[in-house]
Amino acid sequence: MAIKRSTTKSKNIRKKSGKASWKQKIGIWAIRIVLLFLGFTIFWVLLLTIMNPPVTFLQLQRGMERKAAGKQWKIEKDWLNYGQLSDNLKRAAIAGEDAHFMTHNGFDTKAIREAFEKNQAGKKLRGGSTISQQVAKNVFLWPDRSWFRKGLETYFTVLIEIFWSKKRILEVYLNVIEMGQGVYGAEAAAQYYFHKSAKSLSKKEAALIIAILPSPQKWDARRPSAYINRRANSIVRYMHYYRIPE
Repeated sequence: MAIKRSTTKSKNIRKKSGKASWKQKIGIWAIRIVLLFLGFTIFWVLLLTIMNPPVTFLQLQRGMERKAAGKQWKIEKDWLNYGQLSDNLKRAAIAGEDAHFMTHNGFDTKAIREAFEKNQAGKKLRGGSTISQQVAKNVFLWPDRSWFRKGLETYFTVLIEIFWSKKRILEVYLNVIEMGQGVYGAEAAAQYYFHKSAKSLSKKEAALIIAILPSPQKWDARRPSAYINRRANSIVRYMHYYRIPE
């Protein structure tokens, strides 16, 4: 009887140790995956402090959408370094897109709260995304509205605020975001809409480009609607209040 009890007890111990072993293995692999993810993403962010993003997921998706619709493949873009971009455009971007860009750490809590309240009230609103969040979304992620992608957007926003300067964030923003049908970045937009370089945009031209950003597939800076004109004029009025990264 004693031998039987001892055998049963040893079997239970082996079962428990087997379960513990599997849990340990899963835990070890989970830690490895997390560390690999952290290492890869931090390296990616650091790499883009010195290298310009070659293409984005949104640019590729838009190109494929055009092909699917029977249109010509089109990704027009031409990188300009920060110092080459018109100061008018830099100020217009901050005035029109992210008034607290120079002081927040990637997230404008006031804008997010106001966006949430207005969305709850059923009012149409763009949301509370900062320039930093838009860079994270455009450069590192794919177009989607899931909570998972939003979580990754938050993560990458924190990383670029840690490792990039405000100057680099604004430079990348003005070079990669969608500014028209198949048009990405300030230089391509300036050439497309005004047949000039983004180095020499006037206040109104810069404001018109920024004014269409909520729906660059829908609106046109060359033929602005009354709403776009009002928005651009408002941006021009407030531009001189905002400082830009030096």
